[in-house]
Order: sequence, then structure tokens, then C-alpha cells
Amino acid sequence: MLYAVLCYDREDLTEAWPEDRMAGTMARLEAVQADLAAAGRLGPVARLMPTAHAKTVTKSEMPTVTDGPFAETREQLLGFFIIDCADAAAAEAAAADLARANASGTGVYELRPLRLLKPGVLP
Repeated sequence: MLYAVLCYDREDLTEAWPEDRMAGTMARLEAVQADLAAAGRLGPVARLMPTAHAKTVTKSEMPTVTDGPFAETREQLLGFFIIDCADAAAAEAAAADLARANASGTGVYELRPLRLLKPGVLP
């Protein structure tokens, strides 16, 4: 089963981290990623650009585009990991490893099972 591990944190805080703190955090996260990759369980990983670069497109017959994210929240979605897990417990364990690697952050990791959608194939 594929799971998305969504990383939320306070963008204003993480963007202000000193270079050594960012480098240490990224090194610890990369070690967790290396373990998942070695086990053949790591899919795409992405860090999103800051919300200052975001656009929101409304769902409607006449979509409109506005600057910034839609939701006004304290924490922003910073990035995601796609991992392959045997079950929810394995996904929780992998997310816990990521959380320990980024323990100095203020946010959370959200887990969501994925359903892959393919053109012409009903879920």
C-alpha cells in the first residue's frame, strides 16, 4: 500500500533556520530516506517552494487564480514523501522515523493512504 507522508510546519520558522540547523535536519531526513530507499519502499519526495510562490485556482465553471495558498493556517504543507508499506503500522513507524529526524520542528507529519488513478481505469 502506498502512503503519502505530508510534512506540515510553520514556514516562517523553518525558512528562518540557520544554515547549520537546516543542514543537520536535512542530513537526518536523508538518512531515513536512504533506509527506505534501500528497502525499496521510497517513492517520490518533494520539498515545496514557500507559499509566497503558491497560486490557488478555484473550482468552478469560470476558475479564478489568486496569489497564495487557499487556507489561512498556522502551519503550511512544506513537502511530502511517498512510501510503500505493508500496512498502516509500517506507515506509522516510517512517519515516526521522519518525525524523530526532524524533532526540532514545530509541525506534524500527516499520513494518508494513496489511491493511484489511471486514465480509463476506475478505482
